[in-house]
Amino acid sequence: MIKKFLFFLFSCIVLNSLFIIPTYAEGEFKTDVNVTYKVQETGITTVTNNITLENLFTNLYATAYTLVLDNIKPTNLTASQSGITLPFQVKTEGSKTNIVISFPDALVGKGNKRLFSVSYDDPTIAQRTGEVWEISIPRLSSDSSFSSYNLSFLVPNSFGDEAYLSPNPEKKEVKDGYKVYLFNKESISKTGIMAGFGKFQVFAFNLIYHLENPLVKSALIEIALPPDTSLQKVYFSLIDPKPSNVRVDDDGNWLGTFTLAPRQRVDIKAEGSVQIFAGPRPYLTPQELALESNLLATDLWQASDPVILELAHKYKTPREIYNFVVNYLSYDFERVKPNAVRLGALKAIKNPKNAICMEFTDLFIAIARAAKIPAREINGFAYTENLKIQPLSLVSDVLHSWPEYWDSNKKTWISIDPTWGATTGGIDYFNKLDLRHFAFVIHGVDPQKPYPPGSYKLGPNPQKDVFVNFGQLPIERNPKIKIVSEVEKFIPFTPQKILVSIENAGVAASYNLTPQIFFDNQLVESKNIQALPPYGKFSFALKVPFSFLGRNTPNIIKITVSDEKLEIQSAKSEVIIYNLASIFLISLITTLGVLLKLGKIKIPMTRHNMIKFNKNEIAH
Repeated sequence: MIKKFLFFLFSCIVLNSLFIIPTYAEGEFKTDVNVTYKVQETGITTVTNNITLENLFTNLYATAYTLVLDNIKPTNLTASQSGITLPFQVKTEGSKTNIVISFPDALVGKGNKRLFSVSYDDPTIAQRTGEVWEISIPRLSSDSSFSSYNLSFLVPNSFGDEAYLSPNPEKKEVKDGYKVYLFNKESISKTGIMAGFGKFQVFAFNLIYHLENPLVKSALIEIALPPDTSLQKVYFSLIDPKPSNVRVDDDGNWLGTFTLAPRQRVDIKAEGSVQIFAGPRPYLTPQELALESNLLATDLWQASDPVILELAHKYKTPREIYNFVVNYLSYDFERVKPNAVRLGALKAIKNPKNAICMEFTDLFIAIARAAKIPAREINGFAYTENLKIQPLSLVSDVLHSWPEYWDSNKKTWISIDPTWGATTGGIDYFNKLDLRHFAFVIHGVDPQKPYPPGSYKLGPNPQKDVFVNFGQLPIERNPKIKIVSEVEKFIPFTPQKILVSIENAGVAASYNLTPQIFFDNQLVESKNIQALPPYGKFSFALKVPFSFLGRNTPNIIKITVSDEKLEIQSAKSEVIIYNLASIFLISLITTLGVLLKLGKIKIPMTRHNMIKFNKNEIAH
């Protein structure tokens, strides 16, 4: 096969980070906070901080309290104590917003407590992305010293079912039309809260592949199409021109095959929708050999290197490896550009300040494989509002990568994102991946192939070939299985050959198909098709026996699969005719031989035979 990729752009996506930081004279006052995040139907979140400030000394009292918000722009700010408005000032320093609340009265005496509230609206905490409401609540700063901190998180029931929530709340209930989640300081000091509501997310995609055959003869070229996984289901409304076949490789990639004439250039367009699920759904279980290939060392995943092995000895579980990678590497925005060189795991260790998503992914995979945990890479699209990424993505194809590891207990691949875990202020992308990740290709056997959509380019200049937007599920979402046959020309005294193709003409893949072959309603053979993608074909040949008087030759060959059935008339009548003709000829020849031997019939004398006979007679 010939493939030509003159330009390959691979970059990474990150999300914005958020923190909440209190400031006060630590050790002089005891601070207890109960904060409520109440998401309104409009998506605006009202944040209410109920703060209790207790004097720890008799000669000290608080005259002001400062609440620091990082990367948060509050609106409709209010501060009050016992229903009385408190004066406050807002000061902005870079990404930080300082809210300074003044206390006009003096509350003196050890053990005396001041109870006050600070409220504001935040339009960024809850975001409607396609079919899903996504909520991201920042974690506490690591240097916060609240004596106690409890958080209530309220979401309208109208937002739909809980798709994912991390970390797990201490308690949850339904009250007054809201889902209520309760968290304590310990559960949110390490990570913020990430939640999604809705059954699934839907993206519409439009992909362009630029192909060229530089040879003077026809060539087959394969391209990678977005596949089904345990977290996504793909629907293709168009692939133009159509591939001759779409096959599934050992990693689960969907590879479309095209035949290009000599020197031909062609643009392939693939359009459709993808349904992203919040958690793994029942899907194909990989073979043992496939899992073993996801333990091997490669040039980018140096799992057998002593440095990697030492880390694997120290960090033995996926969670431990994830935490190490998130804390060890730092994201380098300066490297987010076309043709960024992929460093691989070892160079990532040596250059921890220069990582982008490829290095976060490669380092996790290398350590996991060294720890005997099957791991692989996913390349694809990840939706983000990050302004540092968006300008580049408007003119080129900014892709993202994240790792998966095999959970032997759950018997499924688990997707995680250490890159976003390191760049979102502590949001946990280990326990739950969000609904923003759309897989294009899977790299398990090979760390670089197949190439993802967006990398099939023919010129030196960046161009945008990947278009992904929020979409809706298509009306037609089912596979369409059909059976196609070609009966070869009948050759007497040999088995009749029939070529059969099981084809999927629908928009979605079909799984666990069992084609069955019947000879005159008697089952003679069954086959198994684990997966048949859209435009996919499964071909095989049937041999119909040539038998004596057609006794073992069926009259009707029936092929069934799913709800489809195809009946083929065999050449049984021709078999019988040729059998009878053969019997007649054999009988005739045998009879003539016997009669000749008995002298019942004589061979007529020709002139040549008569002359020969006469000569013999004269000689005597």
